[in-house]
Amino acid sequence: MTRLAHLPSGITRGLDFLIPDNWSPEQALAVVELIEDLRARICMHYELALHDLLRKQRSPPDDPHLNDIGDPF
Repeated sequence: MTRLAHLPSGITRGLDFLIPDNWSPEQALAVVELIEDLRARICMHYELALHDLLRKQRSPPDDPHLNDIGDPF
C-alpha cells in the first residue's frame, strides 16, 4: 500500500482517493465548493460537539502527578 500525501486529518495510510486527471478547472472548483459547503453544514450542526472533541484530542494527556489546577500534589 502506498503512503498518502499529507492530509489535514493526519491520515497517512489507507485508500487513496482517485481524482480524474481530465477534469476541467470548473469541474474541480465545483467539487471544492461542494466539499466546503458540506464542511460548513456539518460544522454549523455539530459546532460545540466538534469543538469539545477537538479540544480533548489536542490537549495533553492527564498527568496523574498533577492535581486539578495543574500543581504537583
